[in-house]
This record gives sequence, structure tokens and C-alpha cells, in this order.
Amino acid sequence: MINMSVRGDRGNVVARAQGGVEWTAAFADLDPGEFPMLWALDPYGDAVFNHRQVPLLLAELDRLPAACGGDWVGQARELCQVVQQRVHRYLRFVGD
Repeated sequence: MINMSVRGDRGNVVARAQGGVEWTAAFADLDPGEFPMLWALDPYGDAVFNHRQVPLLLAELDRLPAACGGDWVGQARELCQVVQQRVHRYLRFVGD
């Protein structure tokens, strides 16, 4: 499970998703040329997106294959909005 949260510069949690991303083999099959933001997700590592990267991430979520979808997509969209409200906020995906 990959957990999602928004943190500020000092590491303070601003918002947190109720669930997380269930890793499936479909994520490994994503083309890094088409999905460079989502390709950064790792079931065992961390990925961090700043306010300038969030629009790219949102565009990738719009065309995400169904095999990678789930409740996490809507939650990720909500967290992206929180990041976009202010600079110095970061969307973090934290693997186990």
C-alpha cells in the first residue's frame, strides 16, 4: 500500500488520504514516456510532487488505465487541490 499525504516545508501534515494506492503489476507496465509522474511511484519508496508538477500528475490521472484506477484516484485529485492552494506544499506518496 502506498499512502498519500500533503506536507508543508517543515514536514507538517496538511492533509491525508483516507486510503492509499493498492500496487498492482499494471503500474509497472505504465510507459514512462506517457506517464512520467505516475511512473515515479514505487511500492517500497517515496515520490514527492510539488505545485508545478501537480498539473502534470492530474493530466496523467485523466488518462490512467482502468487497471490502475480505484478510490485512490479521487483522493489524489483532492490532495492535488490542497497542494495547488499554496506554494511550499508537497504531495507525497509513501510506499511500505
